[in-house]
Amino acid sequence: MADAALRVSELEERREAEAEATAAQEGEPIAEPLASEGDKPFSSLVPAIIGAANLMMTLSATVIANALPAMSVTLKVDPIQLNTTITVYLLALAIFLPLSGWLADRFGAKRVFLVAIVLYALANAACGFANNLTDLLLARFAEGAAGALVGPVGRLVLLRTTPKHDLVRAMSVLTMPSLLGPVIGPPIGGFIITYISWRWIFFLNLPIAALGVILVTRYIGDIKDEDAGPLDWVGMILAGIGMAAVVYGFENLGKRHLPVWEVPLLLGGGLAFLVAYAAYARRVSHAILDLKLFKLPTFFASVVGGAFMRMGVGATPFLLALLLQVAFGLSALQAGMMTFASAAAALVMKTAAPPILAKFGFRTTLSANAVIVAVSFTAYAALAKDTPHWLIYVILLTGGFFRSLQFTALNGLSFAEVDQRQMSRASTMSTMGQRLAQSIGIGFAATLLRLFENPAHGHRLTAGDIAPAFWIIGGVALVSALFFIALPADAGAELRGRPRRARA
Repeated sequence: MADAALRVSELEERREAEAEATAAQEGEPIAEPLASEGDKPFSSLVPAIIGAANLMMTLSATVIANALPAMSVTLKVDPIQLNTTITVYLLALAIFLPLSGWLADRFGAKRVFLVAIVLYALANAACGFANNLTDLLLARFAEGAAGALVGPVGRLVLLRTTPKHDLVRAMSVLTMPSLLGPVIGPPIGGFIITYISWRWIFFLNLPIAALGVILVTRYIGDIKDEDAGPLDWVGMILAGIGMAAVVYGFENLGKRHLPVWEVPLLLGGGLAFLVAYAAYARRVSHAILDLKLFKLPTFFASVVGGAFMRMGVGATPFLLALLLQVAFGLSALQAGMMTFASAAAALVMKTAAPPILAKFGFRTTLSANAVIVAVSFTAYAALAKDTPHWLIYVILLTGGFFRSLQFTALNGLSFAEVDQRQMSRASTMSTMGQRLAQSIGIGFAATLLRLFENPAHGHRLTAGDIAPAFWIIGGVALVSALFFIALPADAGAELRGRPRRARA
């Protein structure tokens, strides 16, 4: 009787193993493994703390544009000149991003993250106390340099303190505070500028930074330093100048802020520096940016394939603001409340993303959702001045929901095959790819508007001028699906606590 029961048990185990192997071959989801006794339950505290630090950056980015007119009066400069405060921040961000991974390895991710938060807060305070344009530009440059460390190093802290099977949930929590910036930034910034002083938009981040330092010190443990090797000065110069020139070129593409010959010169020169870096990096062992990461299928699909979707994400706020305010004649408050719907939907998606990915897997989710995201971009082209506001809200909610799902999946997939030794370089490279893709998207959108602008309307854009740009942005986003379809069926299995199948 016992022998018979044993044989039945063995047959059941064999059947389960065969079913599991078949499911893996067919790309079907496999049930999550039970946590072992040594596994710690998932805690959202660490990603929430790091996300709160990122909230500082999104708040600054969303309030400064509205403050420029008031700042120009106090500093006695032309408002157009103050656009350089945004430009110099972006340039510092691009220049110092390549350095973030090396600094984290050399001095420790937690230590660098704490220093970056303090430096960012001090730079904000310096902006608030600035009495002339020169002081403000220097402070904004320092702010951008510190911001280049806060994002990727903060994410590196998360990567080194979170098991891979909890990474998707952790990434979802991490981005929630960042999504609050575009939601609460404009109304809070508008109130401060109107009733207090523009200087306080910079002081707004000081209590957030102080709280962040306390929480990081208390709740995030020491992280083992990695072997950083010598600093690659040549690589940093080539990559930093190349990134800065390309980002600045794309930011000004189609905007007519620079002479017509300067933008092609910036783009061409920046690309030349990046190509020179790629050739140089093949010959050195400690290149500041590890291009070998692109040999990992999941990293390549996330960064390169995801760039086509991120171009649309970079272009959409710019195009929507023009569509709602210029073409439809809505007030800034009305337009802001509508775009709030997109951010609110993104917050809701952060809780829904992990179970969706667990059920359908990364390849299926990313491939199908890429089509939905592309359609959501083209849906904006169908909006008209007489479209009911409730329908606009529904379209914006839907678009924000599915774009957030794509972001969560891409952010997790980037690190699925990356081992701990490469995490710092992967975090830096991923952040640079996102920054570059969004800058390209903004420049691309501005160029499309110039192409489709109707001279008969003067300089006033209409819905008919903006609609073709949404169609093209949607088509570009659809290209990303080709990268995800090509992924193996078990892509991202490491993020679900399972090893990937061996391949011939």
